[in-house]
Amino acid sequence: MLNDIKPKEAVAVINSLSSGVVPKIGVQHIAVGRSAEVDAFLKALEDVKNGHSLVKFWIGDFGSGKSFMLHLLNTVALKQKFVVANADFTPEKRLYASDGKALALYTAIMDNVAIQTKPEGGALAALLEKWIEQTIQKTAEEHNIPLSNIHQADNLPLVRKKIMQTINALTDVGGFDFGLALSKYYEGYILDDEQLRKNALRWLKGEYRSKLESRQDLGVREIINDANYYDMLKNFCKLFVSIGYSGFMINLDEAINLYKISTGVMREKNYEKILSIYNDCFQGKVSNLLINIAGTREFLENERRGLFSYQALKTRLESNQFETAGVRDFSQPVLKLMPLSHTEIFVLLQNLKQIFDFNYKTNIDVTALDIQLFMEDMFNKPGAKEFLTPREVIRGFLNMLSIMRQNPGLDKRRFIGDLEVKNEDPDVSLVDIDEL
Repeated sequence: MLNDIKPKEAVAVINSLSSGVVPKIGVQHIAVGRSAEVDAFLKALEDVKNGHSLVKFWIGDFGSGKSFMLHLLNTVALKQKFVVANADFTPEKRLYASDGKALALYTAIMDNVAIQTKPEGGALAALLEKWIEQTIQKTAEEHNIPLSNIHQADNLPLVRKKIMQTINALTDVGGFDFGLALSKYYEGYILDDEQLRKNALRWLKGEYRSKLESRQDLGVREIINDANYYDMLKNFCKLFVSIGYSGFMINLDEAINLYKISTGVMREKNYEKILSIYNDCFQGKVSNLLINIAGTREFLENERRGLFSYQALKTRLESNQFETAGVRDFSQPVLKLMPLSHTEIFVLLQNLKQIFDFNYKTNIDVTALDIQLFMEDMFNKPGAKEFLTPREVIRGFLNMLSIMRQNPGLDKRRFIGDLEVKNEDPDVSLVDIDEL
């Protein structure tokens, strides 16, 4: 039994999976078949805690569970006291651009910053206030000012100076403007000026598009843009570690959208940015940063449009030559996700049945044999071998449970024969599921 699941997690799991998306919380209760990957990831987190930085590529065919894996990694990292953030590549969000598309990716990352007490995101303000309180306390200690008095407006210049000193010691590129924006956030925090605090947060999240507007609102002459956003991410990483967090983990999903960039020069510039980040991390130029990128095999291996079209990346990301399907190397930068076996899907559906019953406070009459029959019916339908994905199986199973819950008098056997297998993405080759 899943005795430790929380009601909020159960709602998220059932509602999200029924809608065909991965839940932001509770994924640990439906994690099956990924223990080796998680163990390797825990070792990677230890390295990052110790000051190293890593880039990991999670590669799999459509429906192999890449997005699920990233959400599972979030849960693991949050428990290890990491700050985590998630964003998807889209046609409007990429790593390199000159028209605001890289900045849009940065803003999405900062919007989704999460910590263990705020796992659903939106934790940036809480982190800033925690850092400011620590800075205030250090200032009070250095100047022998009682904590009850340090928050007074008269002491604002002392704290502002301490903020700038601390930021200058922490940061490299863009540190002055970064520190100035933090000082303005502090002023709004102390003076109860909500608008000033909002403006400072806007600057830190990259939401200013005009230097003039930034200067008028905050007195900060520069803004975060396509060219410097990565430096700001590194600054935030150092800031989070200075607070006491283990590091900063950024998950970037849907990398197929980089593969789909129509202009070869722009696509290459994005791959060049990946190479730059990769080199930064593995050469020790940045500390306590972990970046996960999820994409399809085409995104990685296609030598005309994928990462392998960029020779410098190909030489770094080619798989261990001694690796086989049965002998895996989980320490390398690229981790290829294998499709779930039928046994693993069976266990997953059993777990979902328990979560469904817990969520709706019911006990649907579906046995282990019924689940086996449901799976056999799904896998034996025409087109299943080419088109069936775990997402399709999960949605079909939850839809069946939903109908049975609302219509308890119906014969459960009638639903098994009514299921239809559809190709979720006709442009992508889907998972080939093993036979039972």
